[in-house]
Amino acid sequence: MAAAATTLRLLKPLSAASAAPLFALSNNPRLNRSVAPLLLFSSAAVVSRHHHRFCTMVSATVSSGEVTKPEPIDLKKGAKIREFRRRLKIVDIKGGVDEGLNRLGETLEVRGWVRTLRAQSSVTFIEVNDGSCISNMQCVMSSDSEGYDQVESGVISTGASVWIQGTVVASQGSKQKVELKVDKLVTVGTCDPSFPIQKKRVSREFLRTKAHLRPRTNTFGAVSRVRNALAYATHKFFQENGFVWLSSPIITASDCEGAGEQFCVTTLVPNSSEASHSPVNAIPTTKDGSIDWSKDFFGKPAFLTVSGQLNAETYATALTDVYTFGPTFRAENSNTSRHLAEFWMIEPELAFADLEDDMACATAYLQYVVKYILDNCKEDMDFFNTWIEKGIVDRLSDVVEKNVVQLTYTDAVELLLKAKKKFEFPVTWGCDLQSEHERYITEQAFGGCPVIIRDYPKEIKAFYMRQNDDGKTVAAMDMLVPRIGELIGGSQREERLGHLEQRLDDLKLDRESYWWYLDLRRYGSVPHAGFGLGFERLVQFATGIDNIRDAIPFPRAPGSADF
Repeated sequence: MAAAATTLRLLKPLSAASAAPLFALSNNPRLNRSVAPLLLFSSAAVVSRHHHRFCTMVSATVSSGEVTKPEPIDLKKGAKIREFRRRLKIVDIKGGVDEGLNRLGETLEVRGWVRTLRAQSSVTFIEVNDGSCISNMQCVMSSDSEGYDQVESGVISTGASVWIQGTVVASQGSKQKVELKVDKLVTVGTCDPSFPIQKKRVSREFLRTKAHLRPRTNTFGAVSRVRNALAYATHKFFQENGFVWLSSPIITASDCEGAGEQFCVTTLVPNSSEASHSPVNAIPTTKDGSIDWSKDFFGKPAFLTVSGQLNAETYATALTDVYTFGPTFRAENSNTSRHLAEFWMIEPELAFADLEDDMACATAYLQYVVKYILDNCKEDMDFFNTWIEKGIVDRLSDVVEKNVVQLTYTDAVELLLKAKKKFEFPVTWGCDLQSEHERYITEQAFGGCPVIIRDYPKEIKAFYMRQNDDGKTVAAMDMLVPRIGELIGGSQREERLGHLEQRLDDLKLDRESYWWYLDLRRYGSVPHAGFGLGFERLVQFATGIDNIRDAIPFPRAPGSADF
């Protein structure tokens, strides 16, 4: 089916002298750029300024990667919107079992960014990557290819964006099965020589200062694709198991964890440019000198959420099984490799469920998403196995294949006390286990198996966790995994109204702030359970990346909110 929308009329066809595209639109301001007649000129100096118009030409003349002929349309009769089609990517060409050999002789086009360029006496090799996979498309260009003058003039360099049309041929090299014999090349956007992502290796610390450019590296391209696959697998797992996805609020008036590490959301401080020079005494106060929150936007203190769990419980008591997957925030002044101020959380909530159901769900979920990336991200996982963490594929395979071990907190403490290892943080019953303790248990005591520790002391756990019959512990569980330590934390929730009210009082938490949460126990209360998983820690676990700031596109940490 031919595309029927945008008309492209080339008054002068592309020639070898064409260095870059420039399009002149009709002077009629009512015409949309995407449907206006286009004039094509040749000018290397205007590539950057007009590269976005070139994209219109490419999408009009090439549909889903295969060369097509645009059909003229009559604007007087009304133009139909072109049919949307999946674009052909490099992964589609090279990612199959035959690695592209099944496409020999096909004329295709590639759009992407130049990784390397090697000019030899009779031929030029241009490696192009479009982000769909680690593999580049090697484009072989001879001096008679249209657009070769752009190579000679130096317009094409590492980082430049290009559109290349050519024929798939068998590669003469050993690194790939196929390559593209270039018929035509057009520069979409030139790249300034100051481009910091060159072939040489640079540190990840440096790349954090270039977060807008680091996706163009092999490492961060692979992290992004695996992160995407984990997110897709997350939704797939819960949807296949009858859960309903819930959008939990980002702004809240309650503190789920009771930790007080929340970002305040207020309009009492003037916004925009006024904030930088607004006097403190402009904030309204009460007679006793306290902030007058009644004058604020919500009429009370409000914060960025640390968890969507409490909200998920409200819907679990109506829809049975739900899950949230969204951003959460912690105003914790921590600069470790394990903490972020903004991160994503996955939080399922199961009604008519106890701690055993919760542990079963957490285990099934982790094994599902890990198996998904092992099956569907093989090239990226091989990259991590070679360059980031040797043995990561075997480690993840163990998670899928081995049984998860469970033991009580009390047994875990005894195990640590008997360990022939000196820990930085001493172990006593009632202490909160540190990362070094958690990693010892899963990596050494149990040989790399995931381990669930359950029945923690109530003093170190949140108010909403169900109290066990011993009066000392709560029905809580943490899943520990190698290299990360705690990956999942969950519990059976306290469904008994009296017990929950008493717990709030013991912790000096205001019952009025949780009136709606207590209502869930008044009106048709049921046993229910759930867990939370920090998505960036899962990405770390799946990729071997050491620093959590490299597991999220734009990390937010103390003193760092760029990009």
